[in-house]
Amino acid sequence: MNRKVYVAGVGMIPFRKPGDSPPYFEMGAEATRRALGDAGVGYEQVEQAYVGYVYGDSTSGQRALYPVGMTGIPVFNVNNNCSTGSTALYLARQAIESGAADCVLALGFEQMRPGALGAVFGDRPSPFDEFNRVTQELVGEEQFPLALRYFGGAGREHMQRYGTQLETFAQIRAKASRHAEKNPYALFRKVVTAEEVLADQVIWPGVMTRLMACPPTCGAAAAVLVSKPFADRLGLRHDVSILAQAMTTDTPGTFGSHSMMSLVGYDMAREAARKVYDQAGVGPHDIDVCELHDCFAHNELISYEALGFCPEGDAEQFVLDGDNTYGGQVVTNPSGGLLSKGHPLGATGLAQCFELTQQLRHEAGPRQVENARLALQHNLGLGGAAVVTLYGRG
Repeated sequence: MNRKVYVAGVGMIPFRKPGDSPPYFEMGAEATRRALGDAGVGYEQVEQAYVGYVYGDSTSGQRALYPVGMTGIPVFNVNNNCSTGSTALYLARQAIESGAADCVLALGFEQMRPGALGAVFGDRPSPFDEFNRVTQELVGEEQFPLALRYFGGAGREHMQRYGTQLETFAQIRAKASRHAEKNPYALFRKVVTAEEVLADQVIWPGVMTRLMACPPTCGAAAAVLVSKPFADRLGLRHDVSILAQAMTTDTPGTFGSHSMMSLVGYDMAREAARKVYDQAGVGPHDIDVCELHDCFAHNELISYEALGFCPEGDAEQFVLDGDNTYGGQVVTNPSGGLLSKGHPLGATGLAQCFELTQQLRHEAGPRQVENARLALQHNLGLGGAAVVTLYGRG
């Protein structure tokens, strides 16, 4: 990596249920204002903006930013499914690191509809055609929405391969609720027990209950990235930096390995994490806190292994030993994660950035991970892209 990149400011708004939020451009503008205020810079000092959303017309990024300022800067609209927010962050980091700019905004928002995710354009081939073909071969279960088939199928594969119990996924969801109780930005803050998760509505017998899936959510989050010379010149805070970052996409093994875990991004995540650890010269056991992509409790479990927090097949024991929460090896999703905080697709990656920045500043209040110095972010989009980011204190 070339020039050092600092996270000078972050901002987000509390996530809300579909139909209970302001329109996307108001959410995006408010998150931007909060990030600028946190950084202590004006919009006129921003040189480029990368704006992520999945469900929206082209140039929605401009629509969200124009109420904040119309300075004529380049505004890039970004769509990479559920990794959209982190993709915007990735591009903003590249702009700083390369010397193309000194102050860049990354913004993500989503105004979602209730119910399962689905295709918008039904008059053309879907980018998921091959994913659906493999899923049909390995899983079947046509009565379930596709995302549930994907990630439920991956969880079922882990259960069949390693003997993982359904209760373990329930414990992950219960852990998420305990963390979210302390997060004012989370949508669901009610604590639930593993027993309550198991007793909830069954949506795939033996594989998943309703509480093991994240809800569609509306929201926005933003980050202001700056170079060291810019931060030094203006006296901006530079206590959080991006130490390493990697994005990976699918390889032939996604479809050729006959594995639902590979199909939902396990291999992409593992490779992105490996690159990040190599770039920074650290290992997974050096990480203090992690925000990872728990769109389903099943994906959180397999991500422990993909990110190297435990060996393959040991994720259940990792959960049973409490190594995924306070007092354990690495605190995962102190925000409550997607399961409790919610998952507005374009905003998720930047909401993860918001949480980890607060953790490394030691400003997370009752969620604070003691002595947090290294923080890992994992954001996954099927179709596909995985973005892994390592933040450091100072």
